[in-house]
Amino acid sequence: MNLQPLEDRIVVRPSEAEETTASGLVIPDTAKEKPQQGEVLAAGPGRRSEQTGDLIPLDVAVGDTVVYSKYGGTEITIDGEDLLILTGRDVLAKVGATAKASKAKK
Repeated sequence: MNLQPLEDRIVVRPSEAEETTASGLVIPDTAKEKPQQGEVLAAGPGRRSEQTGDLIPLDVAVGDTVVYSKYGGTEITIDGEDLLILTGRDVLAKVGATAKASKAKK
């Protein structure tokens, strides 16, 4: 993928939607929820502060798994792959960030 996001934009590969319920029932395409989690494939440098002009870096990096707002972002298709371009404000949390940080401290 040759896509470099600008400012505080982030390119995410959404996780696959659930195919079955916990009890084994198959979920039809019309009833599937949009995934709200995915892997960061590319991230811009950050955005500039309106007051000082300083660069405010993003809190996520390539390879992070993130949770994002349900209706946030712009859906695009690159090389047959469905991706999502989000702003830094659309990202709600990193998944597993605490576990990675605690392992690094040991």
